[in-house]
Amino acid sequence: MKEGMNEVFLGLGGNIGQRLAVLRGALALIEDEIGVVTKRSPIYETQAWGSNSEHLYLNQVIKIETKFNASRVLNIIGRIESTFGRKRTLDQNADRSIDIDILFFNSDIIDSPDLQVPHPKLHLRNFVLYPLCDIESEFKHPILLMSMAELKKMCKDPLTVKRVDGMIDGKG
Repeated sequence: MKEGMNEVFLGLGGNIGQRLAVLRGALALIEDEIGVVTKRSPIYETQAWGSNSEHLYLNQVIKIETKFNASRVLNIIGRIESTFGRKRTLDQNADRSIDIDILFFNSDIIDSPDLQVPHPKLHLRNFVLYPLCDIESEFKHPILLMSMAELKKMCKDPLTVKRVDGMIDGKG
């Protein structure tokens, strides 16, 4: 990693509309506007977490290098989500065309009204842990002090997470 650059893990997912096209489009905008994608997981199809939606999600985790701080990355992510029709509602688990979460920002711990990093629920969600383990299984959670592989082993999430091999494209 170049000096002055930040390593960021982003979780991408969506369960309505043209899921794969939106995922790929968001990935392209992330590279254009935030930084270089250095690793990307396979894509997984997963059940909705925290809701009874029948719409299955496509999920992926990417690792990027960026010169921007976490606040700036969050701002750009919001614009990218809006570009693909994301509408924020009071229901945090509502169906959506795209959701982009900052999972980790370096090994920083950020607790502000707008942003919590590491993502406070990532260790409870297989749809995040499976793709994280694909690209960086030994990365240590800066609060829980456990690797992604260890967190995946301990996760009690019962929802189905299925790798969609025909949708893998790219690096890492």
